[in-house]
Amino acid sequence: MSTTTERYRAARDLLRELSDDYAGAVNTFTWPEMGDQFNWAIDWFDAIARGNDTVALWIAEQDGSERKYTYDEMARRSDRVAAHLAAHGVKRGHRVLVMLNNQVELWDAMLAVMKLGAVLLPTTTALGASDLAARISRADIGYAVVNSTDVPKFGQADRDITLFVATGHVDSAANILSLRDAYTGQDVPATPHPGTAPSDPQLLYFTSGTTSSPKLVEHNQVSYSVGHLATSYWIGAQPGDVHLNVASPGWAKHAWSCFFAPWIAEATIFIYNYPRFDAAELLAQIRRVGVNTFCAPPTVWRMLIGAELSNDKGQLRELLSAGEPLNPEVIEHVRSKWGLSIRDGFGQTELPLAVGNLPGKPIKPGSMGLPLPGLPIVLVDPITGRPADEGEICVDLALRPMSLMTGYRDDAERNAAALSGGYYHTGDIARRDSDGYLFYIGRSDDVFKASDYKISPFELESVLIEHPAVAESAVVPAPDEVRLAVPKAYITLTPGHEPSRELALEILKFARENLAPYQRIRRLEFANLPKTISGKIRRVELRERETALAQRPTTEATEWRDDQFPELRS
Repeated sequence: MSTTTERYRAARDLLRELSDDYAGAVNTFTWPEMGDQFNWAIDWFDAIARGNDTVALWIAEQDGSERKYTYDEMARRSDRVAAHLAAHGVKRGHRVLVMLNNQVELWDAMLAVMKLGAVLLPTTTALGASDLAARISRADIGYAVVNSTDVPKFGQADRDITLFVATGHVDSAANILSLRDAYTGQDVPATPHPGTAPSDPQLLYFTSGTTSSPKLVEHNQVSYSVGHLATSYWIGAQPGDVHLNVASPGWAKHAWSCFFAPWIAEATIFIYNYPRFDAAELLAQIRRVGVNTFCAPPTVWRMLIGAELSNDKGQLRELLSAGEPLNPEVIEHVRSKWGLSIRDGFGQTELPLAVGNLPGKPIKPGSMGLPLPGLPIVLVDPITGRPADEGEICVDLALRPMSLMTGYRDDAERNAAALSGGYYHTGDIARRDSDGYLFYIGRSDDVFKASDYKISPFELESVLIEHPAVAESAVVPAPDEVRLAVPKAYITLTPGHEPSRELALEILKFARENLAPYQRIRRLEFANLPKTISGKIRRVELRERETALAQRPTTEATEWRDDQFPELRS
């Protein structure tokens, strides 16, 4: 085992040993020195995988079929794919797009591309042809691993790309090859180390673009693969545990929790594939396979508590949520049923997990937790640019953590803005209490003032979601002649509820009873919320809509205002 591997393991084990001692972990942990060359797929994964018969990947389908792959199998399978890609021209530094579903070839390809020292761009199969063509051009893609159903999407690309087809029919074209050929014949030798330096690029990700066009984020050989030591610490998985994360391939959270973090912990990644989400069926699978650590976004947690959780938590030990802030009432409902607390976590495509509710630490209602060891988190007042108890969540670049991105590729303007004043700026606002816990307020461009009071959309949405008719909500400022702006809620209803005057009044009354007077929701509209391709709400579209509506002489027929209801006058 290489010295690099030993240092990596020592850092992981230190965090594991101090899982119940947050202060000790913060004071003791330092990012491991990775030397002149490092390649996670070889220096870590292969080092723990060779000869290891522990199940690394377990994929179950809705029809009842399933397949398990050991660590040793995954090492050998990825060697085969790496040899196949290399034989057809893929070299260190080449950019390879991987556009696959939750299928074993996805993990094979990710490991293989990394082993070659090529640069990996995971992307979702939900992309259309025009969006795909734009990504190919901006990221300078030369190769792609896809299923046959997605091959036609590449027709709009501005260059010839070599496609490796994982499943389905392979057309007889010079640039379309079968990935299945990689798995035939005798075993191939272990992939040699490509000599990648820690600073060499490893991953490219497009952000989901909630407020602007997607940014192209670049990570080097250590920022994700070493940076996710913090994520693994937060998850709390142990060797031999079964870990389930509900995330779609192609997004950074999938790499976080369906690739790096569980394999850092030497755990089993469990995947359950379903064409349509079924909360009861997912719960049945969790109990059937004995999932120990489970992570899901708030949307899924809200769907799960809408099902019958029962008191049977199976083998679950750690419950986690990330992607968006988690509403406190969801945490309390799950705790009342299972006796376990969902631990929230905060990070970005640009920055792996940075703040979280940690194993063994008390959870404060509504808090996003504490900065993770090795993460110099500072709240910066947007006016003064100085540290404060409320402000933008930033990273102190004087103590730059290994997990921070290299930068936005070919985007000097965005880099300058994100890394200004000696900080990396996340764009998220929080406040800190006397114990150091952070409480999320909102995106800096989502927080607004109404009647000179600062309004956090998240706080209002957390109350609205408690109403049984509300499935999702988004609060944005609506221009107002007297108050300059008032809070308006766009609401998606749960099944069995229909838009009506009576329901609008009921929800407005509910909000009024549970919010401070200055937070009063003045307008309400029932609507399907605009979202990014990754499922995040695009409040920017709703704000733009409100600006346009303010120019019209009459209100929308679908909008309800509190001054329309005599029952609300006070």
